[in-house]
Amino acid sequence: MNGQEALGTAPDAETIERIARDTIARLPAPFRAHLGDIVLIVEEFADDETLAALGLDHPLDLTGLYHGRPIGEKSSLDSGALPDRIHLYRRAILDEWVETDVRLDDLVRHVTIHEIGHHFGLSDDDMHALEDAVAD
Repeated sequence: MNGQEALGTAPDAETIERIARDTIARLPAPFRAHLGDIVLIVEEFADDETLAALGLDHPLDLTGLYHGRPIGEKSSLDSGALPDRIHLYRRAILDEWVETDVRLDDLVRHVTIHEIGHHFGLSDDDMHALEDAVAD
């Protein structure tokens, strides 16, 4: 628990990012080696365009999103493409945190690994195994 949580205020974007970066640092080396170019972005909410593209009506319905091509689909012809990005949406994460009573670090770890899993093209079972590998 950080000082903000002790005082009753919601964790800020820096706290969410710190937990996500700690999660990435705990990944097995073969995964970390392929994440160097990924940009991690913590925003309050997904924008209207993103929500519309996903068919979502409310910004609290999306806690994270991977933008990019899975590593197995990349090609040397992809030069000039934007870097892959992982977006974490702070307000949606906090809403789920309050609703589920899951520890914040566990929830951020889950969302972060789920989005990393998309980068690697992992199945849900593989994502759960990876999540177990980085758990406290």
